[in-house]
Amino acid sequence: MREAVAVFHDFAALESAVDELRDAGFAKDDISLLAGEDTVERKLGHSYSRVEELEDEPDVPRTAFVSSETIGRREDMVISSLTTLPTLLAAGVVVASAGAVAAALAGTALAGAMVGTALARWMDKRHAAWLEEQLERGGILLWVRTPDEMAERKAITVLTRHSAHDVHIHEIPRAG
Repeated sequence: MREAVAVFHDFAALESAVDELRDAGFAKDDISLLAGEDTVERKLGHSYSRVEELEDEPDVPRTAFVSSETIGRREDMVISSLTTLPTLLAAGVVVASAGAVAAALAGTALAGAMVGTALARWMDKRHAAWLEEQLERGGILLWVRTPDEMAERKAITVLTRHSAHDVHIHEIPRAG
């Protein structure tokens, strides 16, 4: 098995490239990114200064690509669930208690919304920190598994079209 490797300096270009790769028939599981710095250093047992050092490293930990749209949907779900559930509970208790505890539960619903918003901001900051960490070390490293020569050509064309640099193909060592 072989894979295409590329480094991006812009998240929007990376997202566009991944969208085009997916449209061209590459599966979600065929596309991966470099994991976070702590994970990489723990797995490899050493630090790195540039992502290029890891392009062809067979044991480097990877993570799935997650689009901005997907992150936004996850944040919306977190906020929605932490707002809606307390509100529904409050409504049920208000009906059951003829309004006696409505004020307390309204506060619970507000607290849920605040927690949801805080979690969404944390998710945004965590993703932004990961991107910044990658960019500070030379770019966002992307791998695309290519089962045959036609897929290799297709991946190289897409990655090059979206301003990736250091685009190349390498062998994936077979697991022992």
